[in-house]
Amino acid sequence: MTMTYEFTRYLAAKKTVDDRALNKDVWRQLLRLIPDQPDVLEIGAGIGTMVERLAAEGAVRNGRYTALDNQPANIAAARSRLSQLPPELSLTLEAVDVFDFAAREQGKQSWDVLIAHAFLDLLDIPTALPILLSLLKPGGLCYFTLNFDGVTSLEPTIEPAFDALIEQLYHQTMDERVVNGRSSGDSHTGRHLFTQLRQNNIDILAAGSSDWVVFAGKEGYPADEAYFLYFILRFIDQALQGHAQLDTAQFDAWIAQRRAQIETGELVYIAHQIDFLGLKR
Repeated sequence: MTMTYEFTRYLAAKKTVDDRALNKDVWRQLLRLIPDQPDVLEIGAGIGTMVERLAAEGAVRNGRYTALDNQPANIAAARSRLSQLPPELSLTLEAVDVFDFAAREQGKQSWDVLIAHAFLDLLDIPTALPILLSLLKPGGLCYFTLNFDGVTSLEPTIEPAFDALIEQLYHQTMDERVVNGRSSGDSHTGRHLFTQLRQNNIDILAAGSSDWVVFAGKEGYPADEAYFLYFILRFIDQALQGHAQLDTAQFDAWIAQRRAQIETGELVYIAHQIDFLGLKR
């Protein structure tokens, strides 16, 4: 089967996975504490799925929402998806690198709520977090979700030792990732955020697991989640193709077998993640 990979479709397919995964207690706390007419900044906003969730709850009614993503295609998709939002919400969508944005806005404005959805584990938290939190007002809320925390599980097992090696090496690529000369990842971002947030004057109000769990029922995978799974395998393939510790033929066969498991509805995918709601002192 020939697969066409479109990142905006992956983000759209991921929405139902995220909807299940988001920690409900942390989410309820956010909805309870978010101010009336909030001024919200979301970084790494993708195609705008978090704006949709908050708007559906009436949580950003009459507020201002600034959504940033460094990929123009994502912002274009967000602009299309969000065209029917209530006109009372003032929405700004911008294709910009978050660090460039922070440097531009430093000392000029700050926000009531800072959101990073499935994004912080792509950054070097010790250096990035102080910069990001400088954009948040004292007394402001930070809502950081789907922070990866060291477990990638694919079932059923193909060959236990080889499966474990792939998981280990895949996580290692996250820890060693460099983007534009900047360290950009941590395979245990979730647990590390407990310490990092406190060191940056954030009181943690709520935290909890937000695991991705994807499996097929009697009618197959929900919504477009088979496409989501194909994309996860693509991430693994791209990260590890040609790795010195993997036999290329064996790895190619492993990827092919995992794809076949999606086609038959056998593949189960689990990723462990943690959500946080914090208050800036």
